[in-house]
Amino acid sequence: MKQDKPINVLGGALEPCSTDPVTGFFRDGHCNTCDEDEGSHTVCAVMTDEFLAYSKYVGNDLSTPRPDLGFAGLMPGDHWCLCASRFLQAHDEGCAPKINLAATHQRALDVVPMEVLDRYAL
Repeated sequence: MKQDKPINVLGGALEPCSTDPVTGFFRDGHCNTCDEDEGSHTVCAVMTDEFLAYSKYVGNDLSTPRPDLGFAGLMPGDHWCLCASRFLQAHDEGCAPKINLAATHQRALDVVPMEVLDRYAL
């Protein structure tokens, strides 16, 4: 898999999102992406109770530990690379989390307008 250039939505070098927990499509701590990343895990978001409950409600439980998959579960305050479409969906539902623009990959702009991303910038 060939990664896209690690450029953020601000036009600079893509900064790390989180290494504890390790996030990203490539599990390298960055919201890097590639053509095989169908979910576009490109938005570096800071988890909240409200967003974690919403994500679980819509079928993606990010808070329950899954030791069989090496996943400890996310807690409020954790940074995580979200699918751009899930972020936009949460925005539409009024429960999108804050995001780190410098750690959000430019390919997020294929799904989420920059003015929406700006509203949630840390």
